[in-house]
Amino acid sequence: MTGPAVTGPAVRVLVVDDDFMVARIHGGYVSRVPGFEVVATVHTGADALAAVEQHRPDLVLLDIYLPDVSGLEVLKKLHDVDVLVVSAARDVPTVREAVRGGAVNYLIKPFSAAALAERLEQYAESRRRLAAIGPEVRQDDVDRLFGAARPAPSPGPLPKGLSQATCGLVAAALRDADGDLSAVEVAEQVGLSRVSARRYLEYLCDTGRAELRPRYGTAGRPEHRYRWVG
Repeated sequence: MTGPAVTGPAVRVLVVDDDFMVARIHGGYVSRVPGFEVVATVHTGADALAAVEQHRPDLVLLDIYLPDVSGLEVLKKLHDVDVLVVSAARDVPTVREAVRGGAVNYLIKPFSAAALAERLEQYAESRRRLAAIGPEVRQDDVDRLFGAARPAPSPGPLPKGLSQATCGLVAAALRDADGDLSAVEVAEQVGLSRVSARRYLEYLCDTGRAELRPRYGTAGRPEHRYRWVG
């Protein structure tokens, strides 16, 4: 695996796993990813906290099942360091707590070297993007960092009879909605006729920025509703 071109200092990784052999394997996986280096390998929660203080890693590869304390408790005590949770735990409460605790990713054991490398490269790319932004960020910068935005197809010129300004208003109505909207609801918000609102909504669907979501009632044709997808 070659990975992306590496610039700048290597990402320093602390590996935490109660199983000595698994920790060694994971450390080997990390070392094979260009731009990453293992600074220490430990096997308990207490040693993890001490190693973070000693080595000041950029990223902790953190197991949940540790002999002295849950990795989730360790996660709560870690500050100024990113954490990628690696665990056999796949129950929703554990995953939810890891996310709430600030984990940048969650990888379920057992996993391959390629699976870990993919997450590490995603992490490295996020660091590069953040470093390149500057002192202040725009919303689209934040969206890209958090994976909330995806590149939209180039919309090209608007169809005849549609205006860019009104299209922006329709897009904003969808984007700010708590759920999906019908053409009638969009028309009322923007001040258009239902037919005009539907034309704009269909255009946004065609360009990949909205999606049609039929809602089926008890009888008759389904109601067409639209949701913003970015």
